[in-house]
Amino acid sequence: MELTQLPMLIGFILAAYSVVGNDVIQTLGTFLSSNEKRPWYVLWAFAGSILSIVLIYGWMSADIDYGRLDKINIPDVLSWWYVLPPLVLLFVTRVGIPVSTTFLILTFFSAKSLPGMLQKSLMGYLIAFMAGGVIYLIVTKITEKKFIETPLGSSDSLWTNPSFWTAAQWLATGFLWSQWLTQDLANIYVYLLSGQGGTGTLDAFTFFLSLAVLLGLLAFIFYSKGGAIQKIVKVKTNTADIRSATFVDLIYGIILWIFKYNALGLWEAKLPMSTTWVFIGLLAGRELAMRTRLDGKPSMETLKDVGMDFGKITLGLVISILLVFLMQAVQGAAA
Repeated sequence: MELTQLPMLIGFILAAYSVVGNDVIQTLGTFLSSNEKRPWYVLWAFAGSILSIVLIYGWMSADIDYGRLDKINIPDVLSWWYVLPPLVLLFVTRVGIPVSTTFLILTFFSAKSLPGMLQKSLMGYLIAFMAGGVIYLIVTKITEKKFIETPLGSSDSLWTNPSFWTAAQWLATGFLWSQWLTQDLANIYVYLLSGQGGTGTLDAFTFFLSLAVLLGLLAFIFYSKGGAIQKIVKVKTNTADIRSATFVDLIYGIILWIFKYNALGLWEAKLPMSTTWVFIGLLAGRELAMRTRLDGKPSMETLKDVGMDFGKITLGLVISILLVFLMQAVQGAAA
C-alpha cells in the first residue's frame, strides 16, 4: 500500500463510522424505537440486506454514489487534511449533535458547491416542516389520537392489528432506507473514489471490503440501540408506536424521493443535500402539529425542543463552514 493511499482509507473508515453513527438514526431511528423488543440482529439483517442491494446495484452500474458526486471536484490524491471532517463528525456525533455530514464532508472537497447545497437543504427543511405540519394537522385527529388511545392488539380492528402494522412499517422503512442510501452514500464513498479519479467505479476487492465495513458498523449501531442521536427521536410524541413510525418513515421517504429529481425546477437534482435537515424539519412540523391537535397549542417545552434541534443542525453548518475556511487558509499558507 502506498503512503498516499492512507488518507483515502482512513478517511473512508472514519467517514463510514461517523455517517452510520449520525445519519443512519435519521432513517432508522423510528424503526429502532418501534421495534425495541425485537432482537437487534433481526433488524440488522433487514437493513443490511437493503444496504447490500443498493450498493451492489450502484457498483455494477458504475455509479456507486448515484450521481451525487457529479458536481463535486474529487482529487486523485487526498492530503491528510481531508481526514479532518470525519474526525470532527466523530466527536460531535458522540455528544449527540445531529450535524449534516453533507455539509461537513462534501464542502471540504468542493467549497463552491456550498451555496447550492445550502439552498437545497433549506428547501428540504421547509418542505419537510410544512409537510409534517399540514399532514399531521389533518391526520392526527384520525390516526395519532386513535393510536394513543387504542394500543396495538386492544381490538380486532385494522387500526390495532400488530401483523398489518408490522408489515406496513417494515415496507415503509425499506423504502425510506433505500432513498436515504442513494442520497448519503456519496458522503462515505467520496474518499474511496478519490483514488479512482472520481469515476464512480471501484475494483471488486475494494468494493466488497467497503461493504463488509459498512455492514459491521451497521451491526454495531443496532446492537447499541442507536447511540446518542437516537434521543432526538425518542423524545418526540409517540414515535415508539409502530403505526406512528410508519407514517413518519413514509413521508420522509417520499420527500427524499422528490428531491432526487428536479421536477419543479427549483433545485439541481444531482447536487447533494442534507438529509439531516429534512429529517429534523419533518419531526419539527410533526411535533408542533400533534401538540396543537392534542393539546390545543404547543407548549413552551415543545417549542424549546424544536428550537434546540434546529439550533443543533445550524451549529453543524457553522462548524462545516469554519472547517472549509480553515483548510483553505492552511493550504494557502503552505503554498
